[in-house]
Amino acid sequence: MVFRSRIKWIALLVLILSVGSLLVHLSITKSSSAQLASYARGTLWQDFDSLLGAQDFRNKHLWRPVKTLEALQPYANPRTSYPAPSSTNNGFIYAKIFGGFDKIRSSICDLVTISRLLNATLIIPELQESLRSKGISNKFKSFSYLFDEEQFISFLKNDVIIAKALPESLKAARKRNEFPLFKPKNSASAKFYLEDVLPKLKKAGVIGLVVSDGGCLQSTLTASMPELQRLRCRVAFHALQLRSEIQALGKKMVDRLRRSGQPFLAYHPGLVRDKLAYHGCAELFQDLHSELIQYRRAQMIRQKFISEELIVDSHLRRDNGLCPLMPEEVGILLKALGYSQKAIIYLAGSEMFGGQRVLIPLRAMFPHLVDRTSLCSTEELSELVGPETPLPESTYKMPHRKSDKQLKVEWNKAGPRPRPLPPPPDRPIYQHEKEGWYGWLTENDTEPTPSPMDLRNQAHRLLWDALDFVVSVEADVFLPGFNNDGSGLPDFSSLVMGQRLYERPSSRTYRLDRKVIQQLFNITREDMYHPNRNWTVRVREHLNSSLGESGIIRQSMFSKPRLFLSHPLPECSCRTSPLEDSRQIRSDDGRFLYGGEDECPKWMKSAGVEKSKTDDGDQPDYEHDLLTEQSETDEEFAKSKVASAFDQDEEWDPND
Repeated sequence: MVFRSRIKWIALLVLILSVGSLLVHLSITKSSSAQLASYARGTLWQDFDSLLGAQDFRNKHLWRPVKTLEALQPYANPRTSYPAPSSTNNGFIYAKIFGGFDKIRSSICDLVTISRLLNATLIIPELQESLRSKGISNKFKSFSYLFDEEQFISFLKNDVIIAKALPESLKAARKRNEFPLFKPKNSASAKFYLEDVLPKLKKAGVIGLVVSDGGCLQSTLTASMPELQRLRCRVAFHALQLRSEIQALGKKMVDRLRRSGQPFLAYHPGLVRDKLAYHGCAELFQDLHSELIQYRRAQMIRQKFISEELIVDSHLRRDNGLCPLMPEEVGILLKALGYSQKAIIYLAGSEMFGGQRVLIPLRAMFPHLVDRTSLCSTEELSELVGPETPLPESTYKMPHRKSDKQLKVEWNKAGPRPRPLPPPPDRPIYQHEKEGWYGWLTENDTEPTPSPMDLRNQAHRLLWDALDFVVSVEADVFLPGFNNDGSGLPDFSSLVMGQRLYERPSSRTYRLDRKVIQQLFNITREDMYHPNRNWTVRVREHLNSSLGESGIIRQSMFSKPRLFLSHPLPECSCRTSPLEDSRQIRSDDGRFLYGGEDECPKWMKSAGVEKSKTDDGDQPDYEHDLLTEQSETDEEFAKSKVASAFDQDEEWDPND
């Protein structure tokens, strides 16, 4: 009995010592974690300006230019005999342009090129989105709402004669619709204009063009017309300058982003309702937004704009690269590349379908996600818009509520609907669901006619896209969410990529393949936030290779045939140092995919040499950095993982 009682006392003592030891260890761990968290917050999470001012040298290579492309220089001047336009020409061309910023920019370039081709005088095009009937300020005319008219006319004086309006003697005849009117597609050939349009122009003296497809001339012209392609470049990259107020505010935004001396990345999601409906990406969204996409897709089918079924497998479309990368996926890609949480990301685009909800994951990964509303005051944006006549916020009135019997009958007759299904008629529709521009979905099957305020907001979007265009072109890095979508229509990201390729070919522009990216995501979709090392290396290989030669070749193959301005090489560039013949790549039809640029004039060569001496001459390019990253040992990788723990956000729990 005594022996057994001693064992019990010994066991109790051991248990007490174990519990005491455990408590001591827990208190030490908690104290250390609290100190670590306090240190991290005290040193890393200062106020915004001081935080951005701290350079992250581990990621410095992610911002450097691509040295393999530094030999390319912008050069859109004529190379052959190029006579100036004559005042005694074949007549006048006036045009109406429908669409947003990207369609307008592309269409104007085509119109100037056609005017040169037909030896005609171009009347300043009318932008239908910025007419005074749309509620814009009386301070502006249609074209001058976005662009500098005087710069446009004067810069192209040696290419095309441009007039602000038709002669008075012809205006009345235009109002009576006496002149031939054409509605060309964006795939119209030069042969169509020379054989079908030119005879009518010579006969009538005036023709009209209605441009609604984002262009009116095919992207690839015959090899005998390189000067017309260079003319497109001179229009897009030199003559078509935004009005001074837009340029000034855009420069201010860039200066504010670089105030701390840190570079920034521009990202355009491409989440536009029309593009999502065209490709059938409804199931990537939820409830209301899915319904809105399907409604627009049904409209496109009725208009014969697309000839497909209403309901398609959105996930299969996404896997084929036909849907945009979601912001969450972009954030994971940037993390895989090594961009720090302190990186500044500028969010471009006037339309963000899905709202702020789709940006939550990206904002959690990169807190310094900013847009024009973050960088500009309300007064600055109002000054850009100009004085406008006050309008009521909304003139739309909800229709009378249908009876329960009517709702049940309509529900039973309704065909298949996008997943997830909308609420059945037995569920009451609450007041907050009827508010906002989308409220008509709960009560009506027909989208209401745009109100005067809606039309004005559409005009304002042109200005917001113009500001975003300025910032995106000047960004140190640009990443597109949905460029070259296959619809044949111009898009914002493709225009930005083309302008960057022309002005600064060596700037870091990711030309990723969405199909390859989705294949990689399918490997780790169940655990995207904790990918393995091999997955990260494969992502880096693809994205880093897209910066250079392979990305250029892919753009030339798939983007240039649809939109010349997205890839103005080799026609509008030259090389300061020749490219070896073995590195030049041609397509099956003999077109250059990589290389083929002319040699730069001597004055450009000397300027390029001086620039290379002053701009980071001893810094390795991205290819060297990629090899260095791939040769990193497991131990170094583990250390980088530990270091990245300090990049957690302020809500990081030290006890986790």
